[in-house]
Amino acid sequence: MHIQKSAVQRIESQSTKGVTTVISHLNFLFYFIFYLFFIFWIFFFNMKTLTLSFSIIVITEFVLGNFANGFIALVNCIDWAKRKKISSADGILTALVVSRIGLLWIILINWYLTVLNPALCSLKVRIIVHIAWAISNHYNIWLATSLSIFYLFKIANFSSLVFLHLKWRVKHVLFMILLGASFFLPFQVAVVSLKDSIQRNEYGGNITQKTKLRDILQLSHVTLITLANLIPFTMSLISFLLLIFSLWKHLKKMKCNGKGSQNPSTKVHIKAMQTVISFLLLLAIYFLTLISSVWSSKRQQNEQVLVLLQAFGILQPSVHSFILIWANRKLTKAFLPFLWPLRCWLKERK
Repeated sequence: MHIQKSAVQRIESQSTKGVTTVISHLNFLFYFIFYLFFIFWIFFFNMKTLTLSFSIIVITEFVLGNFANGFIALVNCIDWAKRKKISSADGILTALVVSRIGLLWIILINWYLTVLNPALCSLKVRIIVHIAWAISNHYNIWLATSLSIFYLFKIANFSSLVFLHLKWRVKHVLFMILLGASFFLPFQVAVVSLKDSIQRNEYGGNITQKTKLRDILQLSHVTLITLANLIPFTMSLISFLLLIFSLWKHLKKMKCNGKGSQNPSTKVHIKAMQTVISFLLLLAIYFLTLISSVWSSKRQQNEQVLVLLQAFGILQPSVHSFILIWANRKLTKAFLPFLWPLRCWLKERK
């Protein structure tokens, strides 16, 4: 009886430790976002300094994001070359980071054209940049969502026949999700192209007709962006809730059996939950940034608003990749040698 109580206490202690770990990583994200807002309010009355500050943030996030995504792609490609095969998780992850590298470069180019050199932002260049952004953003969001769903099917345990059937055919499920998501992409590309063309030529010909068409395209653009982000957000949220429920069932089963606290399944559940919830938080910020950018495009934006939106827009494809490195044992092991020089440098500073 005493042994069983001790085991239950160890299980509860591990559960508390896992929750504490989740909260600590969430605090990191909240502090990072608060840091951006803090800079915004400090330099609110000094517009030139504000533009410079957010430009530095954009460049820093761009460099760090390219480093993290490039590191993941390099490690997975080397492993692929050695093993002559690649797992489903590594395949999705590699495709995701490649799309994010493209997205980061497009965001940087857009920042350069809108803030540093607006004279180069011709109609043709603007349409090309916006189409490239629509494509890379589409795969960034949906591949990350597919990764969350993959974690759910590989980690969670449910006795439902439907869940087990989907779990056995997880590759087919993910393929159908990505195929179905591609339905939005042609419409979004078409709306972006027409919207840019109408905005540049709205003062020629029938102004009333072009204004109505512009409003229709604006509404269509907002609707498509909302659906294209709300659907994957909802799917990731459902995955997170199911992972929580699966972890709760697992801990309850361990309590009944009186097993030890060092259970690998519990750690895997908690790490997957941390990864998914970080993606949800960053996707929510990214989604709000996109909506703000689309709605504010109806009126002339000042330079500071443009840089602010760029800083928040580049946050998701940069920060989330570091979380993916932390959540993957192979990537973490390969990443540790990069941290030793930093640790030694910090010790010398002390």
